[in-house]
Amino acid sequence: MTTILLIDDDARLTEPIQFQLEALGYTVAIAHDGAAGVQLVMSIRPDLVLLDIMLPGKDGWQVCHEVRQFSQVPIIMLTALGQEIDRIRGLELGADDYLTKPFSFHALVAHIKSLLRRVQWDQALLTANQVRIGEVVLDPGAHRAWKASQELALRNKEYELLSLLMQQAGKVLTRELLFNQIWGTDWLGDTRTLDVHIRWLRQKIENDPSAPQYIQTVRNVGYRFATPEEVRL
Repeated sequence: MTTILLIDDDARLTEPIQFQLEALGYTVAIAHDGAAGVQLVMSIRPDLVLLDIMLPGKDGWQVCHEVRQFSQVPIIMLTALGQEIDRIRGLELGADDYLTKPFSFHALVAHIKSLLRRVQWDQALLTANQVRIGEVVLDPGAHRAWKASQELALRNKEYELLSLLMQQAGKVLTRELLFNQIWGTDWLGDTRTLDVHIRWLRQKIENDPSAPQYIQTVRNVGYRFATPEEVRL
């Protein structure tokens, strides 16, 4: 069920919106000030946030900025400020949509449905481009990777190496090919840096780095990444 968090201090607005959205099948949570709103985004992980600008304590601008430090939840700004500069400021802070008060409930629902459809479409595109092998997931478009739903903190070269191996899963990639692709033919440093990066990657993605399941060594040749069929969860 879709959860919507409404951050607004005006009960004359929040109560009827909550009642009408719940009648449509949404789950609705309410926060009456900015600090509480930020905490609820962290704790309940809503699918969408309706955020007023004029709030006690932290205003909507501050809330939007703070939320964007840890979440990409869709945000619709709700405000009586109708000037273009205010809309631009909200979008620059990371808001996805903007609705000026007063607005009709039908207009609000239309904005909610439109934004949720867009987010679902974007997520479907991202998932289609992801490479998943066992518990390791690579997202080339976002330049990110995860192990067991936990994002991996990878250095740039570590990510490039993991990406090359995973997108060629099952194939043996020679040391020379890996080195030239990641560091380039004009590299003047120690060639053993490849082995160091492989060791770092194994420490981050292998359950037992001493008996690697994902990144396999092919003696005297190079390395290969296991195929989905070879990985036992």
